[in-house]
Amino acid sequence: MWHEFKKFALKSSMIDLAIGVIIGGAIGRVITSLVNDILMPPIGLLLGRVNFTSLYIDLGRTKYPTFELAKAVGAPTINIGIFLNAVIDFLFISLVIFFMVRAMNRVREMTEKKVAAPGPVTTVCPFCKMQIPIDATRCPHCTSELTVGA
Repeated sequence: MWHEFKKFALKSSMIDLAIGVIIGGAIGRVITSLVNDILMPPIGLLLGRVNFTSLYIDLGRTKYPTFELAKAVGAPTINIGIFLNAVIDFLFISLVIFFMVRAMNRVREMTEKKVAAPGPVTTVCPFCKMQIPIDATRCPHCTSELTVGA
């Protein structure tokens, strides 16, 4: 059983997945900070000094002046601002991942083009031993008919 587990855990695809999850988590934290700390404050300022995290709907009978106070007493709320931040966060993470995958695909295509060497374009006529195109059906030198694969 240990051997099977080791074989499973050390597969390159498993290691690639682990690296992807770790990098994705790190990128997610950076983008969350970008949205919450850099993008949302100016947007809130442009919309009349709105703090998006404080946008909420109070479901209780008692009205609280701030979200923090409602949260502190455990009032039931619908947290619209936190949801909006999460949606914007998701959109930015998706956009960054899209551009990363797009760039990696371009690098992979360029690498594959360089690695893939062209196959042979000529072969030797079995009769006169001259170089001829690989798809020739008749030798241009000795005019012998060639069979496929000659």
